[in-house]
Amino acid sequence: MRIVTDRTDIARRLLPPMAALHSFAAAARHGHFSRAGAEVGLTQSAVSRQVALLEDWLGVRLFERKGRRVALTADGAAYKEAIEPALQRIRQATAQMIDRTERGAITIATLPSFGMRWLAPRLPGLTTGQADLVVNFAARSDRFDIAAAGYDAAIHFGLPDWPGASHDLLFRERALPVAAPALRDRIADGGPEALLTLPLLHLTTRPHAWRRWFAAAGVDAPPITPEPSFEHFLMLAQAAAAGGGAALVPTFLIEPELASGALVRLSDRAVSGREAYYLVYPPERLANRRFRAFRDWLLAEAERERREGD
Repeated sequence: MRIVTDRTDIARRLLPPMAALHSFAAAARHGHFSRAGAEVGLTQSAVSRQVALLEDWLGVRLFERKGRRVALTADGAAYKEAIEPALQRIRQATAQMIDRTERGAITIATLPSFGMRWLAPRLPGLTTGQADLVVNFAARSDRFDIAAAGYDAAIHFGLPDWPGASHDLLFRERALPVAAPALRDRIADGGPEALLTLPLLHLTTRPHAWRRWFAAAGVDAPPITPEPSFEHFLMLAQAAAAGGGAALVPTFLIEPELASGALVRLSDRAVSGREAYYLVYPPERLANRRFRAFRDWLLAEAERERREGD
């Protein structure tokens, strides 16, 4: 048994390491050490060690291990509920302090293809009348703790379910089938079902896009054999332009290829799902006038995109 008598030692004993608390909170949200590691920037084993350290520090089990997943014990659930407001207050206080000292810079994480093809061409309009506004962009495709990672916001595609964050709808994705001109000529006399004769390229994050497109076109398509898949839209578009097959791509991401003729439309029928592009950010960022200026500009540009897409 450890007997603590010194007040300094008591104070230290009652404040576990922040890395352990942060790892525990992330693991509690995700129910998975590897996903928690992706959020906090640690490996799965490092998160496991941090949680074990905290369990030893507290003298209780916080999780039940169930293979790759973990579930909170009753003690773990009670501890999570108690510490999360405190962690959020620390984030808010830090954000407010950063606001006092930053020099007009905000940092946005964005999907790579979206950032290159939709954001970048519009940036000159952002700085008009905003001489003190500097926006730094970083390419991120995964989910993460925005505040802990040092970002002001993220541009995300999916459903509005990012825990602990506010969401603003930008616009929905409307993808059209495109291919190199030679492939278009091969099926020139066919209807939507003719696309089944072409290799169908996939985006890894849109595995059911082709199935939805054929259903919308009224084609009773057989199970689609997986063809090469790509992580980013621009990789997918380049493979299609090289003649590798047909691809479903939002036209706003391939305007240069369509203008040059490297890619052509195979149909005017677009497909979309429940997912959409969102601006995701910690609620306290709205206290930052520079972030509000960026957000207002982005929402206005997104509204213009929605009107043009109708």
